Amino acid sequence: MTSWAEPGGTLAAYVIYQAEVLDAERYEEYKAQAGPSIVAAGGRYLVRGGNAEALEGDVPAGRTVVAEFPNRQAALDWYASAEYAAIRKLREKAARATMYVVDGV
Repeated sequence: MTSWAEPGGTLAAYVIYQAEVLDAERYEEYKAQAGPSIVAAGGRYLVRGGNAEALEGDVPAGRTVVAEFPNRQAALDWYASAEYAAIRKLREKAARATMYVVDGV
């Protein structure tokens, strides 16, 4: 998988996720299940938490995650999958989140 484009010109897509963890124990369950679901959908983590430093403005509270998918449709299919829908229910009880998909360059 490349971060620029697949053969044939398909752009990679990135799911950007920012969350404030409200229930650490339940959130650990979510993380343990979300990762394999991303990999199964052809995605991979580029950023998963980590120490952030503001260059301009404020660093968002909580965790930031960036996952790369081969293309937008793969990201949308992962998000809409029955497998992730069940996993997402864990997250909804464990964190307040914002998640969106962005096409690569």
